[in-house]
Amino acid sequence: MSTSNKNIPCLITIFGATGDLSHRKLFPSLFHLYQQDNLNEQIAIIGIGRRSMTNDDFREQVKASIEHYVTNTEHLEHFMEHVFYHEHDVNDEASYDELLEFSNDLNERFELGGNHLFYLAMAPKFFGIISDYLKSSGLTQTEGFKRLVIEKPFGSDLVSAEELNNQIRRSFKEEEIYRIDHYLGKDMVQNIEVLRFANAMFEPLWNNKYISNIQVTSSEILGVEDRGGYYESAGALKDMVQNHMLQMVALLAMEPPISLKSEDIRAEKVKVLKSLRKLEPEEVSHNFVRGQYDAGTINGVEVPKYRDEDRVAEDSDTPTFVAGKIRIDNFRWAGVPFYIRTGKRMKSKTIQVVVEFKEVPLNLYYETDKKLDSNLLVINIQPNEGVSLHLNAKKNVQGIETEPVQLSFSMSAQDKMNTVDAYENLLFDCLKGDATNFTHWEELKSTWKFVDAIQEEWTQTPPEFPDYEAGTNGPLESELLLSRDGFHWWEDVQ
Repeated sequence: MSTSNKNIPCLITIFGATGDLSHRKLFPSLFHLYQQDNLNEQIAIIGIGRRSMTNDDFREQVKASIEHYVTNTEHLEHFMEHVFYHEHDVNDEASYDELLEFSNDLNERFELGGNHLFYLAMAPKFFGIISDYLKSSGLTQTEGFKRLVIEKPFGSDLVSAEELNNQIRRSFKEEEIYRIDHYLGKDMVQNIEVLRFANAMFEPLWNNKYISNIQVTSSEILGVEDRGGYYESAGALKDMVQNHMLQMVALLAMEPPISLKSEDIRAEKVKVLKSLRKLEPEEVSHNFVRGQYDAGTINGVEVPKYRDEDRVAEDSDTPTFVAGKIRIDNFRWAGVPFYIRTGKRMKSKTIQVVVEFKEVPLNLYYETDKKLDSNLLVINIQPNEGVSLHLNAKKNVQGIETEPVQLSFSMSAQDKMNTVDAYENLLFDCLKGDATNFTHWEELKSTWKFVDAIQEEWTQTPPEFPDYEAGTNGPLESELLLSRDGFHWWEDVQ
């Protein structure tokens, strides 16, 4: 393989390396980076696990995972020479001394310059323990950089998030902590910034003078699958709204940063999240809707209701659907509602942003009792990545009637093949030290404050669940949320 100037020597230590996330996402993404010369020979990966197995056994498992998720496996044998297994008990202080010795050996063998990336693909209850022991054992005392990557959920409310953050900050500085949100690694999510700030036709219109509302939808066909235990403690509000949905709102609403440096972009996102209008208890029911799926049929297959899923209470009040109206109290967005919607067992798998522009001041092309079709900017994030503009044009007949037309850009099949997953983008960013697409503590604190107010009110008022059939777009109240303002959810727009 050729050497690229993008390569960054590093020892990557993955805690929880035998788990599903590591085999489904992390190792395939790291291999694809290696294939593309974004990782070179000066790289070593330690897989940490409690199981007793040989290095060869672990490599066979990782190899099988990569072959399952990656079509082109050229250079796989070379990549596997950089993968190692280390049996380790995260609660045992002595285990970290052994890990330090092993890490030092690999650092010297592969000439890694003391650069160290610790990835905690484990439950949050272990974050504080591991970070404390990493420091006390000397693993964080390195000549190169040290970075800690952690998965959500980061706390279950603001209080627990602050406690966890204080634990981790004993061993790592804020700029060394990378709180991963895989939505921020998706190409089309990252394209939101490019669309806004690199195109003169959009940014001048990106305000309350021209935009009537913005809709963000993330829907799934799948149910909770084997995650019933986790989902019971999180639900759609904490699993999706607190992080993914509010992060996309921040990208859509932020002011232009003074530069593309991570600290400048994140500073603008923080301003947006601090401007979210916190809901008073009596306002929650008028602005947010929760739901839970009932039994139904999806693609001709009967599926059970949420309460019949594994490790779910038979009288569960956990929402599998959330829709809400968000207000941003700043000069640019005053009066513009941001509608968010996310749920499981819905009609389709979609991640989409729809920007609806205001009507022209005077409709010259229809009878006064008719309306022009809305101008829309549609950003499709999944499954068909692309951007489209919905405009009005003259019909190809005599007269002056109009009809909606669509101008579209979609990522080619070749482009889609070039990326294994959003994790690939984020892992590479982390190696480069680019924290733009990771969540800063100030962002996290603001989102928890917003979500906690909703959760507190919902706890006081038990819902009537289930309230939407699997295979539909959620409860009726979700439609009413928009219709009260004179809008409707845009369905099936591409």
